[in-house]
Amino acid sequence: MYTVKQLSNLANVSVRTLHYYHEIELLTPSQIGDNSYRYYDEAALLRLQQILFYRELGMELLQIKEVLDSPDFDLLAALKSHRTELEERITRLNNLVSTVDSTIRHLAGEIKMSDKKLFAAFSEEEEKQYTREARLTYGPNLVNESMQRWNSYSAEEKQAVMDEGNAIYADIAKAIDAGKMPHDSEVQDILVRWHDHLRYFYEPSIDLLAGLGQLYNSNPDFIANFQKVHPDLPQFMEDAVTKYADDLETAAIERLLAEDEELASRL
Repeated sequence: MYTVKQLSNLANVSVRTLHYYHEIELLTPSQIGDNSYRYYDEAALLRLQQILFYRELGMELLQIKEVLDSPDFDLLAALKSHRTELEERITRLNNLVSTVDSTIRHLAGEIKMSDKKLFAAFSEEEEKQYTREARLTYGPNLVNESMQRWNSYSAEEKQAVMDEGNAIYADIAKAIDAGKMPHDSEVQDILVRWHDHLRYFYEPSIDLLAGLGQLYNSNPDFIANFQKVHPDLPQFMEDAVTKYADDLETAAIERLLAEDEELASRL
């Protein structure tokens, strides 16, 4: 048995976090002593491990509770799934490291990289990571829709989608180098393609588009990945997407006002 302090040290989580998990019945103590101390057995340790795994994968606490409390939950199957997910993440990170190394050699004049090679590490797993970020902001329904759409595509279709996405970001990087501003029509036209590309994964609302723009320049993973494409891309994308979303919202309001006026004229 472990006390809450001992478990805190063992799992590298705060005592307050363990108390909060108890409050929401995500992780209840195995036993509470006469001294009101919380004690945790091996089953509790394994449950905490699952909680931390799912948190690492971007799930919200109430979602984790629902999964772990499900009568169909299988600990061994969950661990195998976590292993697969972690292996995919390791592969993604190794691919990113390889791309960074090749880009360094390219910039140093040691090798010549094609434009396609510059974006080789931005794979299907990258899109999954981006979707996890959207899940934290906009909830699980978006992720469910996204994965359903993505899994309906063939391998060839998936590759075509990824190539299209890479081409969009490459064109935005070229626009930056050409001295274009985020509000320029050429850039906004590229964002129309970006907007359409997102529909391969889910139907994005105006709020979601604006939120993604902010994530591009606030989330460390987004910043790091976009800066591999162009150092100024995170800030440029935020500014360009903000302009794009604002224009969509203005157009939507104008349509509603026009519909109201037309309706009023008929009365």
